[in-house]
Amino acid sequence: MAIKFTANEVQTWLSANLPTWRLQKSYLVRVYKTRDWRVTLMVANAIGFLAEAADHHPELILNYPSVEVHLETHSAGGVTAKDYELARKIEETVLWLPSGGDTLTGPVGKWVGQE
Repeated sequence: MAIKFTANEVQTWLSANLPTWRLQKSYLVRVYKTRDWRVTLMVANAIGFLAEAADHHPELILNYPSVEVHLETHSAGGVTAKDYELARKIEETVLWLPSGGDTLTGPVGKWVGQE
């Protein structure tokens, strides 16, 4: 069984690693503001792909301008290393854009913002 972290341990880890995420009850929570419904669905699908690959499934709340992610290891009743790892991968994937020097190019401006 996975080791559940205390609220203080989670807060310390978030401050050092993912300051845009927060602890809410027993969940890691992050809200991504999206440009429109189309981007909301793309973000949800990207998170769904990562979660399925990791066999770890967050709760998602979808709205026209946002995706809210709730991560918890249900069998442990709280946040574990599994949640940290998936949160990091979600953050990296959702906020990724090609840099100016990349061969890959994309639309100008951010697709996803902070809340």
